[in-house]
Amino acid sequence: MSLKKLNKTQRAAVEATDGPILIFAGAGSGKTRVLTHKMFYLIREELYKPEEILSVTFTNKAAKEMKERVMDLLKTDHLPITIGTFHSVCARMLRTEAKHLGISPQFAIYDAQDQLDLLKVVLKDLDVSKDDLAPNHARNQISYLKNKMITPDAQSRKARTILEKTVVEVYRAYQKALRENDALDFDDLLLYPLELFDKHPMVLAKYQKQWKYILVDEYQDTNRPQFHFLTRLSEKNQQICVVGDDDQSIYGWRGADVSNILDFEKFFPSCRVFTLEKNYRSTQQILDAATSVVIHNDRRAKKNLVAANGSGELIGLIETRDELEEADAIISALEKEIKLNKRTFSSFSVLYRTNAQSRPLEDSFRRMGIPYNIVGSIRFYDRKEVKDVLAYFRLVVNLKDTISIRRIVNFPPRGIGMKTMDKCVLQADIDKIELFDVLKNAEKLAIRGKQSDSLISFYDLIKKYHDLRNKLSANELTRSLIEEAGVLKLFKESTDPNDRERYENVIELLNSIDEFCQKRPDSTLSDFLEEVSLLSDIDHWNDSDNRVTLMTVHSSKGLEFPVVFVSGLDDGLFPLYNVLDTKEGLEEERRLFYVALTRAQERVFLLYATNRRRMGGENVLGMPSRFIGEIPIDYLERINFQSALTRRVIGGSLQKRTRVMVTRTVTTFDDFKVGDMVEHSIFGAGKIMVLSGTGENQRVGVIFKDGTKKKLIVKYANLSKIS
Repeated sequence: MSLKKLNKTQRAAVEATDGPILIFAGAGSGKTRVLTHKMFYLIREELYKPEEILSVTFTNKAAKEMKERVMDLLKTDHLPITIGTFHSVCARMLRTEAKHLGISPQFAIYDAQDQLDLLKVVLKDLDVSKDDLAPNHARNQISYLKNKMITPDAQSRKARTILEKTVVEVYRAYQKALRENDALDFDDLLLYPLELFDKHPMVLAKYQKQWKYILVDEYQDTNRPQFHFLTRLSEKNQQICVVGDDDQSIYGWRGADVSNILDFEKFFPSCRVFTLEKNYRSTQQILDAATSVVIHNDRRAKKNLVAANGSGELIGLIETRDELEEADAIISALEKEIKLNKRTFSSFSVLYRTNAQSRPLEDSFRRMGIPYNIVGSIRFYDRKEVKDVLAYFRLVVNLKDTISIRRIVNFPPRGIGMKTMDKCVLQADIDKIELFDVLKNAEKLAIRGKQSDSLISFYDLIKKYHDLRNKLSANELTRSLIEEAGVLKLFKESTDPNDRERYENVIELLNSIDEFCQKRPDSTLSDFLEEVSLLSDIDHWNDSDNRVTLMTVHSSKGLEFPVVFVSGLDDGLFPLYNVLDTKEGLEEERRLFYVALTRAQERVFLLYATNRRRMGGENVLGMPSRFIGEIPIDYLERINFQSALTRRVIGGSLQKRTRVMVTRTVTTFDDFKVGDMVEHSIFGAGKIMVLSGTGENQRVGVIFKDGTKKKLIVKYANLSKIS
């Protein structure tokens, strides 16, 4: 396999292997191709062995795809190369080197909800009320300090106000509680390796020797701990290649520092710089519109993106009355695209600034029978019943995990309330023993005999499977545990209709462990729990489904779609009001807008509303986003949307001579009967099989010619009879 498919700049970047390399990769310029071909080149030319290469990125999905591509290039099904996210690489390292830090190799990884649960306990112990410091605010403050690598002691010297001093006190107690629970949060996964390197130089030397060449994807999204992790590992060999785009740095709110990529040459003076400017994703119209906005940022690397796919269509701009009409306008434009360009539902993505904006979109899509996936809703592994079952598994692995104990000690119901748990906690403090060990002597506590028996039974159950964890496979152990705990029985025998879905979710979880064990026969329950804890929303997204994708702009990073709708482009919503006070905040919002536009391959629609219901329920008069005003008028095509409810004419300074009128009509109610042949704008011809309700509540069940079955509300379905 040669490098002939690469363009001149891509090939030069791939073949540059001596010393630090910085690759500015504009949107859609083939950065993944460059990274995978570079790994392929390093191995094929025998410059480095696969096991001497470390490649880090930000999502499991990206890491998996990257490894598959490299294996395909090398024509092998086995590749001992380390490719993973920062968190997964660090977690693996910490489990191996745990003894040097005084932690257990079986440490738990606490997600956001676990952190909140622990902080609630900490705040209660410190007698800090929610009014003085809310758990969520405490978590955000602690995470911010960790991302800046500020310890409780260091922050204590800076604290001036009562709130700042309280945060320091909570931060210190929270870290102590994590230790007692033998747990690390996501930020700790990045910080502990740095402590390891500082205190144990031989460990650092070991990994410097192991990973002789380092590649980094999405380098613009690195924070301070990640920057230090990479510089420490590469300081001896100086063989590091980073790829990124400063115009797509959108995670400043969680600690990412765009200066890491912009100042790379300062830290690595001998580095060579390559700029990938040929875009293989979008049209020139899309690129020019996106660039015309982001060039208003002062601090950025200059790039001149050239589209390989030609000029393309103008950017569609639609004004609507409110968020409901905005959803209707999206559906109308979607219908037109399907009719004229023979697109499928998976061709479309609707992007928005905040998750709360999805509700009117979802409502409209459901009414019209349009299938959709929503990224960023409750993840499978975040559903209560799934987290409850996972807590059983976590406790079996780590008996010190008090958050898991509190979560499941009364699941299924055992008659054990929080007052009983408080007594257990108090006894643990008195006896200076672990909370779990208190449970086996529950009869000594001042509680009823039934509760005492329940606690002892719970202890015996967990201890039994803790002792079996290395004797049974992960799938055998988990199925037996959940069966014996009575979880399946609880949901199976319940009369609550929602419990059927909960039962199926638990079964699906157990099936996922089966699949995990099949793929990795030597894996343990700890390995499965680590993988689950490090998954992100996008890792669950299935792009093979024929559905419209709804997601925030942040979630869309790294993805592409033929047609993209960017909704909610009201000033104060995108960009958000709370970032307008700082230059840095506004510049990051611009970069976010740039990311939104450059997800599109062929067509972009921008939408804003003149009225919008915000938090609290009040209606707010809206103005178009200032970012729309930063796009030259020659790149925009005003699309007038006339809804059946408002029937109005849209004007404005952005109006062009050429107008495209998109209209909706509402079918007269009660003029359908079972057996009627009807035409739907998206699904085509079909036959009404079921009819119910009258007037505005009339519903029909239709089987379309391709076999698709849909239940539709006549009011919104735009059905017409076929004579």
